[in-house]
Amino acid sequence: MKLNQLFADDDAVSPVIGVILMVAITVILAAVIGTFVLGLGDQVSETAPQATFSFDYDSTSGSELLTITHETGDAIDPARLEVVSPTIGTVSWSNTGSDSLVNAGDSQEFSSGTAIPSGETVRIVWTSESGSTSATLQSWTYNG
Repeated sequence: MKLNQLFADDDAVSPVIGVILMVAITVILAAVIGTFVLGLGDQVSETAPQATFSFDYDSTSGSELLTITHETGDAIDPARLEVVSPTIGTVSWSNTGSDSLVNAGDSQEFSSGTAIPSGETVRIVWTSESGSTSATLQSWTYNG
């Protein structure tokens, strides 16, 4: 066999490129299918909403009333929200708005029955629908 003929012969180029492309497509399909089978695709949609809350605490009336207002941000399913503090405990957010979501401007009142001590932190916690993810959306520390 002549050396010049070996370099000029390109019959095998097309099949080699075809095999490489088929292997690449197979690997990509396996990765996509594996992601959905293992449930990794579901976790992408379970990101915490972006929202801002304001806190107003009235300890002068004797009722120890904490009012939390959703100021701005995403509308949130009230079943996903909890208010957590040592004095108040863990309390679910009940919807007081016109629809089934907690929208900007909606507020909720919480009565602790006892005074919230200075330095105590109240947190608003969001939990995903599957329960596998949670995040503190906002926290407030009473400096009374």
